[in-house]
Amino acid sequence: MDDEDILTENITAEVDLYDDNRETKSSSNKKYAVKKKTFMLFSFFFVFLIFLIFIFFYLFAPQLTLNGGYEYDVEYGSEYVEPGYKATYFGKDITDKVYVTGKVDTKTLGTNQLKYNIRKNRIVISKKRYVRVVDTTKPEIVLEGEETVYTCPNKKYKEEGYKATDLYDGDLTEQVEVTEQDTEIQYAVSDTNGNRQVVARKLVKEDKEKPVITLKGNSTVYVTLNNKYTDPGYTAKDNCDDDITKNVKVTGEVKTGTLGTYTLTYEVSDAAGNKATATRKVVVQKTYAKVSSSYGCGTPGTIYLTFDDGPNYTNTTKILNVLKKYGVKATFFVVGKNVASNASLIKREKSEGHAIGIHTWSHEYSLVYKSSDNFWSEVNKTKTAIKNAGGGDTTLIRFPGGASNTVSRHYSSGIMTRLAREVIDRGYNYFDWNISSGDAGGTTDPKQEYRNVINSLSKSRGNVVLMHDIKTHTANAIEDIVKYGINNGYKFDVLNMSINCKQGINN
Repeated sequence: MDDEDILTENITAEVDLYDDNRETKSSSNKKYAVKKKTFMLFSFFFVFLIFLIFIFFYLFAPQLTLNGGYEYDVEYGSEYVEPGYKATYFGKDITDKVYVTGKVDTKTLGTNQLKYNIRKNRIVISKKRYVRVVDTTKPEIVLEGEETVYTCPNKKYKEEGYKATDLYDGDLTEQVEVTEQDTEIQYAVSDTNGNRQVVARKLVKEDKEKPVITLKGNSTVYVTLNNKYTDPGYTAKDNCDDDITKNVKVTGEVKTGTLGTYTLTYEVSDAAGNKATATRKVVVQKTYAKVSSSYGCGTPGTIYLTFDDGPNYTNTTKILNVLKKYGVKATFFVVGKNVASNASLIKREKSEGHAIGIHTWSHEYSLVYKSSDNFWSEVNKTKTAIKNAGGGDTTLIRFPGGASNTVSRHYSSGIMTRLAREVIDRGYNYFDWNISSGDAGGTTDPKQEYRNVINSLSKSRGNVVLMHDIKTHTANAIEDIVKYGINNGYKFDVLNMSINCKQGINN
């Protein structure tokens, strides 16, 4: 075989090999194409099946809708109000077939799950709502006192009080931060959930209050002719400047050598220019005269019923009831030690228009007349008790035993003469009587007491009647005495500073 034949044989062999490989590859491609087509058909069928299932459920399953969305917030401590839901089946409302599981606890912060279920034709549809309990409410701060306050420019504001409460944390008062600024006071507090509240009280640094001048002694003072007048004194206090007594200026003059009424004016200003004034009247009068029990004792034809030694709850109450029934006013000279336990009677006497006078604290001669200091201590103590019980201020006095008593000689010689003058000089007036009912001297019969009084009455003078409201027979006699006075044209009145009814002094 020559070289050309060998070459031709090799070429023929390569061509055959190539044709065999091409045939094998073509067969493989055909198989792949078949598989691919099969997969695509299967996939299409599967998707179509899913679509059919979806259409089936869409057409034949009930429809459930939640109002308000699937997430919902509710405030801590409030009542959860269901936003609502709706279920339908082929257009028919079947909401009443929905059943809800789960609950919302609004007293606990956090997320609560509610599940809404509807079942129809063995198909169950469920939806969930997530309800979050949150705390977004600010604490509450309540200010006590005024919302606008005035304070002294030189002093710090004195807190009037406040209270802070929170729905979640409760009382937060101790956590309040108070900051005083130039024009306001801020109160701030935060709860544990970061809610912060700030309120303010308006602050005005300005002194708008007047000082207060307090006169020692009485606002009306009596001085006997040609005696020296000594002012009882005074004090002045200011809310910003404190004690400013030294700044008080007194104007006016008292001429004790000339009868008349004089006015003293007390004036003071604080650093802010607020001015206060007070006045005192000084009456210069003649020296009292020693008079007998038959002296005029007030307006002629007038009865001045006076009751000593009370109050006594049973008898004083009965007497007050009779006086009220007939519209009659009287004067009660009270013993201080009896006042505190019968404060309601003192207040009643005052409110019903009766006069209240001082009959010392103890009514014990050995104590009252031991010295002038003892007497005035008992008077002042009784005066304070009357005022504290609601009886107001008084300048009326009746001496235990009367000004003409002689028992005081056993304890201090001449004390009645001294006390009678001191009472007048200190701005008081004392009263004796010109008719005695006899209720303290052995008479226990109401009818006899009645006769003692009416047989002594006179239209030509004032009639100051001595009685005691601690006596039961006096309480039983008073109505007949009052009726007699009314039926016989007498008037009734209370004692006052202008009436002079004084017996002769015997010590």
